[in-house]
Amino acid sequence: MTLVPRREYLVLLLGDLVVFLVSLWATLAIRYVSVPAADTLVVHASPFVILFGVWFVVFFLAGLYGRQTSIFRSRLLPTILYTQTVNIVLAALFFFLIPFFGITPKTILLIYLIVSSIGIFLWRVVVFPRLRSDGRMKGILIASGPDAKALADEVGKGGYSFAFECIVDTKHAASHEVIQQACRVIEEDDLSFLVVDFSDAAFEVALPIVYDAAFNKRRFALVDITELYEEVFEKTPLSFVDYEWVLSNLMRSRLYDGVKRLIDIVLGIMLAVVTVPLYPFVALAIRLDDGGPLFITQERVGRYQKPIRIYKFRSMSGNDDGKYENGKTKLVVTSVGKWLRLLRIDEFPQVWNILRGDLSFVGPRPELPTLAAHYNARIPYYNARYLVAPGLSGWAQIKHDRHPHHGADVLETKEKLSYDLYYFKHRSLLLDIFILLQTFRIMLTAKGS
Repeated sequence: MTLVPRREYLVLLLGDLVVFLVSLWATLAIRYVSVPAADTLVVHASPFVILFGVWFVVFFLAGLYGRQTSIFRSRLLPTILYTQTVNIVLAALFFFLIPFFGITPKTILLIYLIVSSIGIFLWRVVVFPRLRSDGRMKGILIASGPDAKALADEVGKGGYSFAFECIVDTKHAASHEVIQQACRVIEEDDLSFLVVDFSDAAFEVALPIVYDAAFNKRRFALVDITELYEEVFEKTPLSFVDYEWVLSNLMRSRLYDGVKRLIDIVLGIMLAVVTVPLYPFVALAIRLDDGGPLFITQERVGRYQKPIRIYKFRSMSGNDDGKYENGKTKLVVTSVGKWLRLLRIDEFPQVWNILRGDLSFVGPRPELPTLAAHYNARIPYYNARYLVAPGLSGWAQIKHDRHPHHGADVLETKEKLSYDLYYFKHRSLLLDIFILLQTFRIMLTAKGS
């Protein structure tokens, strides 16, 4: 049983579709100051239905069908305005480039932008949260540690289909209190789930009570706190990671590995064909800027901690080797390098690493050896990220935008590791495709460059 039901995403999508359709009707009514005639609706519906499909993709790339966390909800309005603006620009290009439908709805598009943005905002901020709050499940959290507290704080902000009626910190609670709270799950009808840390010795005394609950309650769920934490935050709680966790998530099917490698080769060849013609122009720009070398090569830590050498266009005054004073490099980004990074052009030569098999398109970021040694000594299970091939992009790269570029930062790297381990556990072709799509969005917005 999951406490974060997947059907919510389908409800969001269906609700957006209804808003799109109603907004089109309302827009035509405003534009012509009358109830739209049937033939007017048909003429406009044909092209707009095609656009709806494109707009859903834009919403997906913007994260509007992802986890509706409190952080995301705080920036929901600007996200809706941004995506709706993009959608209308795409619609304008659509009608300009494909004059097949015989209409050029400039005024209609402007009105539609306003009406649909208001509709989407009201649907997602006012209506949808009320649907989620109806019949919220109540349960008890029995665990301890910083990640357990972070989960309790996030759920306590509301907006989820469940809530914690009681939180028991096993580090400070007595054994009888743990048992007492576990008994409540059996005795009280409004409590339907228990979230626990199965590795916590304090919970073992309550296991017989939980066992009885499975026989005495029709609606009851026992949820691993690690699983729920990952559902809510889309990262792995480091305080619950141990050797058993790493080893239990080690294996993936050979079919997955084979198909992923095939995708890397096909996409790598396509990217090489597109980018190689740009090399002379990049070379000229770098030479005119400071006259330095065109490429840099760096040793990085690859899969199974084997050394690999990656290739990049030079964007700094020298070659970053990871040997820093006071945790920061003395190198500076060049004038041309700033644009190479903004447009991700400096990464283009790494396509050859992908074709060679040193890198994948998706995986943890390949780290410099000196930094890898630094983090291995200070962050438990950091080397677990080397059990999968490093990638040009990855889950941590798209989710954690505070990566310590050209410097050492243990706290931020621990945060990044929690996303790497989430990918390690959940890696699949669907997740890889999602990461590639999100990477494309980030490249278009020049985010994190």
